[in-house]
Amino acid sequence: MKNLQEATERICELKGSLVALDALVPAVLEALSEPTRARLSATFDAYAEAARTVLLHAEISDVVLASFERDVARNRAVLQGSRRADAPAVDALLLATTRVATFDGSRALTSASGFFFRRGERLFLVSSAHVFADTASAHHPDRLEIVLHTDTRDLSRHAVVSLPLYDDGLGLWRQGRDGGGAVDVAVIEIPPGLLPADATLQAFDESHLEARGEEVAAGDTLSIAGFPLGFHDTVHHLAVLRSASIASAYGVRFQRQGCFLTDARTHRGSSGSPVVRRRSRAGDQASPLAWQLLGVHSTRMDMRSRDLAEDESLGLNCAWYADVLLTLTEAR
Repeated sequence: MKNLQEATERICELKGSLVALDALVPAVLEALSEPTRARLSATFDAYAEAARTVLLHAEISDVVLASFERDVARNRAVLQGSRRADAPAVDALLLATTRVATFDGSRALTSASGFFFRRGERLFLVSSAHVFADTASAHHPDRLEIVLHTDTRDLSRHAVVSLPLYDDGLGLWRQGRDGGGAVDVAVIEIPPGLLPADATLQAFDESHLEARGEEVAAGDTLSIAGFPLGFHDTVHHLAVLRSASIASAYGVRFQRQGCFLTDARTHRGSSGSPVVRRRSRAGDQASPLAWQLLGVHSTRMDMRSRDLAEDESLGLNCAWYADVLLTLTEAR
């Protein structure tokens, strides 16, 4: 009788502990940013699958397995439903894209577009190389300013971060070259100390460069997220998207340069925008960015021989292949 009483008391203690955990988990999730919750959800699924494999090869009862599956489903529902109802549903692409303003001291110069790329623990800002410096137009800024969201529930809340471009006269950015010459893509590392403690952003990574079995070909539908002529949602600090399609043979270096063509309607200020294709397969990646990163928008293409009175603009653009980012973000 004593053993039965001890067992009953132990079961009651376990029930009390589970109730306490049920109260703790939502409180912890409420304190996490949206990207962190998304990563946590993906990580939980991975660990649950590993635990499931162990249980299936262990000598345990069906009751234990059933309880495990029930609690996994319950915890997954808590994770997926943790975002508050008043939190805006924003595509992660818009939180991975930022407006880039260039300055010479306090003097504002130009406005462009950029996006975030993560390589391991390091975070980079990506844009066109001519945004960082352009001798042909005598464009020589000494710093950039970017906008970071600080609250996914209130997108009007933001912080402006200034990135110096030089240290003791040496440029801090990296820009690309290949066998065809200069590549109009550049990156600059964002030191963790410059990020606000409550910064909420998304970032592409190496997994977004992978096709993952999906064929990419001429004519495919694309999106270009950026700030044409600086235009954007100035209340929520979000980019706008242009629809486009691949207008040249994808995977072939157009005129032997590391780029392909798109046919989006673009303007000044779009330089540095990510050129992306929405995934048709969800896959198993942890990132909420359901896009394949194909390129970096550079500039409009046109014919010098075009009759300005008789002929419309070609409406074509140059996008540099995004795999150059693997070279530009390598550890040195």
